Amino acid sequence: MTTPADTFRALHTQPGAFVIPNPWDVGTARILASMGFQALATTSAGMAFALGRADGNVSADQVMDHCRQIVGATDLPVSADLENGFADSPEGVAETIRAAAGTGLTGGSIEDHTGDKADPIYDFTLAVERIAAAVAAGNATPGGFVLTARCENFLRGRTDLDDTIRRLQAYEAAGADVLFAPGLPDLDAIRTVCSAVSKPVSVMMGMPGRTFSAAELADAGASRISVGAALARAAFGAFIEAAQEIKDNGTFDFSGTAIGSGEIVKHFAG
Repeated sequence: MTTPADTFRALHTQPGAFVIPNPWDVGTARILASMGFQALATTSAGMAFALGRADGNVSADQVMDHCRQIVGATDLPVSADLENGFADSPEGVAETIRAAAGTGLTGGSIEDHTGDKADPIYDFTLAVERIAAAVAAGNATPGGFVLTARCENFLRGRTDLDDTIRRLQAYEAAGADVLFAPGLPDLDAIRTVCSAVSKPVSVMMGMPGRTFSAAELADAGASRISVGAALARAAFGAFIEAAQEIKDNGTFDFSGTAIGSGEIVKHFAG
């Protein structure tokens, strides 16, 4: 029988690149589903913003509760931003994958970011062992689990493309289903990464200076496109700008371009 994980995995092998947008609450998940997107991904930063916190300052239990909410909001496959697995050890990462699968998630990503600004990337051997443990835990899950392995080099000040490729190739060999190196600077770098591995590659748009189209990214070899916290940042930016107008000017001109309540609610009709 076809499982949700099978359906999600198949999206990565269809022609072109599919967009997996990132809601941060039930309402935004239902809006995105009503617009016809085929899958959703959580955003650790967007979730943290909604809780009034910075990215990386939310507990594993809160993340799992959030995942349950997003999974329950629609019938779409949901992949979660599981940060670094909330553990340094391979055993701890495996436990996180088991807990994530228990929320109904179809997949999730594990980063090689340590959380330590002074030493931000896990040692190569440990990083590979962590992905291998995550893969084993996911494979043991009834129905399967699509594991995305993230190399965080370019987001953490280590703009080393050779090391990034070396890590992604090792994560592929460890069994990861999807490979992800957020923050790659240009289409040439994306193309180089995609040509260096055989598993599907996910890329992230929405960062300043990253204005490539879905067609351009697909042509470079990408299979999946996410937007991270970009939608959340856009929404929070509009909110802050409107509130600033009220505070500074005592005016309410923002309401002239604000979307109507009916336009919002119609996305919840299904």
